[in-house]
Amino acid sequence: MPPDWRPAAEGLVSDVQHIFDARLRSVIAYGPAVDGVPDAPVACLVLVDDLQLEDLEHCAARWRVWREAGLATPLVLPAEEFGQSLDVFPLEYGEIIRAHERVHGPDPFDALQIDAHDLRRACEQQAKSHLLHLRERYMESAGRLGAVSHLVAESAPAFGSLLRNVARLGGVVTRDRDEATQAGARLAGLEPGLVSSILQVDEPGGLASSDPARLFPDYLSAMERLVHVVNAWSES
Repeated sequence: MPPDWRPAAEGLVSDVQHIFDARLRSVIAYGPAVDGVPDAPVACLVLVDDLQLEDLEHCAARWRVWREAGLATPLVLPAEEFGQSLDVFPLEYGEIIRAHERVHGPDPFDALQIDAHDLRRACEQQAKSHLLHLRERYMESAGRLGAVSHLVAESAPAFGSLLRNVARLGGVVTRDRDEATQAGARLAGLEPGLVSSILQVDEPGGLASSDPARLFPDYLSAMERLVHVVNAWSES
């Protein structure tokens, strides 16, 4: 695993130790940077005993420094609030669980598990929302190739996230981002070449500017199938 994210995460630990002192519980790095995605901001979860306005003011004073160091705005939560929110954010926390690194303190995910019912419900909502988004944005594009291409490109990361959540729903356990994405595609019965083409739209050396629009009909059909698959899970 590329270690590029570690200096930024360790710098954050030093800062939050000064801010929270003995109230600091854990710092966990997660997200695309930990997955090895080049130039991705380093996302971190910071768990504390309690969180006051004064603490937020101290964090705000360091925000620009953190940004310049390559950090995303850290997710700072009281540990008790974090434990009580797994049912509300099962997809978000599930993605952290899939691939994360402990930077400071105990790993809070060692003793936590996301309820399967919460995961199914959230996955259904995400899939149906994504499908509605594609349909609405296509109508707003008025069929213009450039606008449709932009729609495919800007929605591709959420599509990949959805496939990883489907993989988790299907019981696939892997830290590898690409492996999890393709596992979700297989579980949904989606054509691997189509999935790869959609996810590579925004990558350097990807499709020409007008080509993503040509993917849209198959992309829409794939999303309709994905919703059907998730519905079947939800009804089982």
